[in-house]
Amino acid sequence: MIAASRPVIAVTTQTLEEIPDELPRCWIMSQRYVRTLTASGAVPWIVPLMDDPETLRAIYDRVDGVFLPGGVDIDPLSYNESKTTACGRVDSDRDRTEIMLADWAMKDKKPILAVCRGAQLLSVAAGGTLYQDLDKEYPGAIKHDYFPKAGVHTRQDLVHPVDVVPDTRLSRVLGTNKVLVNSMHHQGIKRLAPTLIANAFAPDGLIEGVESVTDDFVLGVQWHPEDLADSEPKMRSLFDAFIEAASGWRLGLRKRVPAAARGS
Repeated sequence: MIAASRPVIAVTTQTLEEIPDELPRCWIMSQRYVRTLTASGAVPWIVPLMDDPETLRAIYDRVDGVFLPGGVDIDPLSYNESKTTACGRVDSDRDRTEIMLADWAMKDKKPILAVCRGAQLLSVAAGGTLYQDLDKEYPGAIKHDYFPKAGVHTRQDLVHPVDVVPDTRLSRVLGTNKVLVNSMHHQGIKRLAPTLIANAFAPDGLIEGVESVTDDFVLGVQWHPEDLADSEPKMRSLFDAFIEAASGWRLGLRKRVPAAARGS
């Protein structure tokens, strides 16, 4: 892919709290996401969690797609609920930044791909709610929290099947209506936002994927395809399809903006 035509993808970060006398607050994110996106043709733009909408908007205006990674729990205040003891560590700066970016992108029809926490964030940004802890709030829940632990679980473990709804964008991208997935979460989508539809379900009925009710490329999955992309072509296809959509956005933007205005 010619460098000039590669789409720029926003990749949000997470807060690493200060270690007194050793390290100030930092913004971090797994290299796995960046490497997987780059392998599919993206130019990643790591996004800081600044309380500065003007700067964030300037970043957003320069990207062709938004990628929402996994991470810590979403603060229930984001969906107007009180935090229970079952809710884990949250990152309010991240919630604010990602909700803003997701809202802008959905309004502008700019492509979005979201994984795990990111899929939950998509629904929250559009007005949905979450189960703060599946074991405590979702009767009949299967085990979803296969968090990596040496000698017990890895990020590549395929731990449960997912039924993909036929004739959805997700089914077309994956080329199948059933996949085995990894699973590293204890929260899940409770009330789905009205602008999204569920496109995949776990055996216990929990929503495992979401997409836009329109034809816009807004796609979220509850598992971690970036950890499977090197060995599972179906998982790689999620990133390839996203980058293709972002490339289409970039091409469409260049057609809309006069050459003199874009410096070419």
